[in-house]
Amino acid sequence: MNRKIRCAHCRRMFYPDPRVRNQRYCGTAVCQRARKSLWQRRKMATDADYRANQRDCQNSWHKRHPHYWRQYRRRRGEYRRANRLLQKFRDEKRRYRRLAKMDALRRVSSFKAGTYYLVGNLAKMDASTQKVLVIPRC
Repeated sequence: MNRKIRCAHCRRMFYPDPRVRNQRYCGTAVCQRARKSLWQRRKMATDADYRANQRDCQNSWHKRHPHYWRQYRRRRGEYRRANRLLQKFRDEKRRYRRLAKMDALRRVSSFKAGTYYLVGNLAKMDASTQKVLVIPRC
């Protein structure tokens, strides 16, 4: 088989292995990882036995390593800092879920001129950058 095909992940052209029927991914480690990840996602979504086996394996691993996450957080300061920031964001998001669409920004009493990011479910739209110009009261 001398014809090249395009990799489904990296989009580069490659020669498929003639022993692999319907090969869609090239042999690089990144593309093979993407192929396996997609296979696992599909398998978890469709196969209840596989899903139960994965859950049982995770539970047994957690029983054998009960202090893993505590040690992980203790050793990695950058992880703790990033998690703290993300937790603040998650807490804000949880608070705003209870607000009505138009009431989402009433808490903020004053704005300074600048560029702001609207994030999460504040106004039922994706994150976007908005420029705010302050018009003084005269």
